Amino acid sequence: MTEKITILHTNDIHSHFENWPRIRRFITSRRELLNQQKNSSVITVDLGDAVDRAHPLTEVTNGKANVELLNQIHYDAVTIGNNEGLTNSHEQLNELYTDANFDVVLANILDDKTKQIPHWAKPFKIVTTPEKTRVLILGLTAPYVLTYPILGWDPISPDAVIPRILTQNKGKYDIAVLLSHLGHDVDRRLARKFPELDVIIGSHTHHLLVKGERINTSLLAAAEKWGHYIGEITIKVDKHHKILEDHAVVTKTETLPVDPKDDSEITEYQQHGEALLARNKLARIKTPMTTNLVGHSRLVDEGLHSIMEKAETQAGILNSGLFLRNLPTGIVDRNQLHQMLPHAMHVMRVTLDGYNLWRLIKEMERNHNFLIKFPQKGMGFRGKYFGELHYNGLRYDKDAGQLFFREELVSPIKTYQVAMPDHYLFIPFFPTIDIIGKNEILYDQNLRDVFGDYLAKHYPLNG
Repeated sequence: MTEKITILHTNDIHSHFENWPRIRRFITSRRELLNQQKNSSVITVDLGDAVDRAHPLTEVTNGKANVELLNQIHYDAVTIGNNEGLTNSHEQLNELYTDANFDVVLANILDDKTKQIPHWAKPFKIVTTPEKTRVLILGLTAPYVLTYPILGWDPISPDAVIPRILTQNKGKYDIAVLLSHLGHDVDRRLARKFPELDVIIGSHTHHLLVKGERINTSLLAAAEKWGHYIGEITIKVDKHHKILEDHAVVTKTETLPVDPKDDSEITEYQQHGEALLARNKLARIKTPMTTNLVGHSRLVDEGLHSIMEKAETQAGILNSGLFLRNLPTGIVDRNQLHQMLPHAMHVMRVTLDGYNLWRLIKEMERNHNFLIKFPQKGMGFRGKYFGELHYNGLRYDKDAGQLFFREELVSPIKTYQVAMPDHYLFIPFFPTIDIIGKNEILYDQNLRDVFGDYLAKHYPLNG
């Protein structure tokens, strides 16, 4: 007698609710069909980054709307991605899964105060099928060592966590499945290092493995991003619960049937989120604030002042591609702000000596023209192009090769502080920031809230 275990998986949906109705129908109907078959059972999992604050409904509910949607599928296990972990405050993440009807499986993030797994998660889960096959599920997320501690979390290396869980459960499971929000290269390395991991379901790097990938004894699977695909892993085991064969496939969501009600459901998510955000009035401006990818932009000018005020610096750097729309004359609300600055990024205060500040500006000047139309993706950026770099408090004389700070020639031995988005730390164009800079990420507010507070202060509603 053989048993068939099917794992249905989603990942990196990033609040792309336009695909959700078809994903929900496919998983619920597919699970029902498979469960009707003899000696067949189904496990459903999500790999994280279901949440993305670029969607207004996610923004206004701090991701709780996403959890409500995940509840519709009744997942067996869900892990978190960096969007759940790093775009929510400590308190918001502690509350995110309060109403979840699924288990959050996460083993490598500890609460900084208690040094324990957070109360809303468990380090592993064992699912026992009707035929008594025991499936050990582990959940791991990308351990961002620069940013998680700022929010009160201690990230732990997967290499330290996996052997501990495998040892703890030795003899208690038949199949080990890793829900990985670590990235494809890390998954491959872990497959080589830990042959006990029978299946590694991957995410984070948005890679697609149409028919899976075999690394040593492990089957790797992945279903790209944004709900474009739904993954399905089939495992056949013998009467001793040993794996006989396994394989992975994906289903392209756009090939699935559309229900006439889908469009209205998707539109409702968008409109409801926008309406809730729009209730929050922030400021009143008497003239428009416009943006341009190249050349003068009042929004960039105001943005520079806002980040300098937040970081308490006398200089700032911003790229024009951050601002996705203009602000018309009149009242500015949170919905307009969200549409204009949907990015998952924060203000950063960078301290450099004069020589390395000059070196950083040289890097920026060298990349200046290339970056204007560079289609920047990921790492907190939710726009189209990176855009043109603008300075406040800094002036670079190209002919002389000299840098001025508040119109004084920069001294190589003096220390200077500059405000900029933390995004610049994670992209590869400005290595001086990472190599030399003393970088303080001001994680208590995201960039749009910093700008919103600035507008409220300088352009009050009753002004």
